[in-house]
Amino acid sequence: MEISYWARLFIILGVIFIVVGILLFVLPRIPGLAKLGRLPGDIVYKRGNVTFYFPIVTSLLLSLLLTLLLNFLFRR
Repeated sequence: MEISYWARLFIILGVIFIVVGILLFVLPRIPGLAKLGRLPGDIVYKRGNVTFYFPIVTSLLLSLLLTLLLNFLFRR
């Protein structure tokens, strides 16, 4: 029985979500890697009791890593 494209895609996405969940649980406990969400270049605006946080550098880094990973997985 051949697994369809969509089934393979959902299996891979599920594995990615599991890996990301494990990393989010483990990363804060590893010295040096806990700064992943607080990289230089991330925008933090504090005024009074309002804080706005936009992790632009973290988003760019994760986008690059996911692009490389998905290109590696889906190349034939």
